[in-house]
Amino acid sequence: MPKYSLVVPIYNEEENIPEMYRRLSAVMDRLDRRSELILVNDGSRDRSLQLIRDLYRQDNRVCYLSFARNFGHQVAVSAGLQYARGEAVMVLDADLQDPPELIPYLIDLWQQGFEVVYAQRRRRKEENWFKRLCAYTFYRFLNYLTDTKIPPDTGDFCLMDRQVVDVLNSMPERDRYLRGLRAWVGFRQTAFLFDRDPRFAGEVKYTFRKSLALAINALVSFSKVPLRIATYLGLVAAAIALFMAILVFYWRVFYPGSPLTGYAAILIAIFFLGAVQ
Repeated sequence: MPKYSLVVPIYNEEENIPEMYRRLSAVMDRLDRRSELILVNDGSRDRSLQLIRDLYRQDNRVCYLSFARNFGHQVAVSAGLQYARGEAVMVLDADLQDPPELIPYLIDLWQQGFEVVYAQRRRRKEENWFKRLCAYTFYRFLNYLTDTKIPPDTGDFCLMDRQVVDVLNSMPERDRYLRGLRAWVGFRQTAFLFDRDPRFAGEVKYTFRKSLALAINALVSFSKVPLRIATYLGLVAAAIALFMAILVFYWRVFYPGSPLTGYAAILIAIFFLGAVQ
């Protein structure tokens, strides 16, 4: 049974895999107990899977999962957590923006008694001002709307104790926002500050569209505000439908030949169905 598990989601990272493995392997060699490296191929269309299989054949610490198509970063991480066997489980990206050399520092904090050690970004090297502004605004806005306080400027780079991983694995959520779930489950948590590196090679996989989808998922999953807004809009639509029904009744009684009643009935049906939805 391994002491440490390292989970790395991979999507079209053929340029980064050799360097990622070299640096992770060096870190694993320094760890005092047996460790495992779980590579999750998220439906890559380049040579990533071939390189992963080569690593699996040459290093018995490497195991891998491979998806038939691209399911997304959060699904890949969740799958890796399901298969991780270590007493401490670490998650990091394959692009080397999360430096593998920081893993021993996360382990030190875990050995001090913390069950979750999340890496908190002090600086984001080579990220444009717009992306930094969006990230800064999103985390503050999310924490303003939610009861669960998610540490700002954090990603999926973290260490989690076996107990935490077991709790996460037992949750039924399909569309996961793991940073939020990690904060929600509780346990003793602490931050490790670091400067995030630029990508070693290749293009950014988290496009603006994917980042926006993740942000919306986080808001819907951890805030009651969207549900409340939908409820209020439904009540407004129901009130409009009721008001128009009264008007139609009035027109049919006092102006039976008016053509407006037919159009009004259609609008009433639209507003009523909208309110029900």
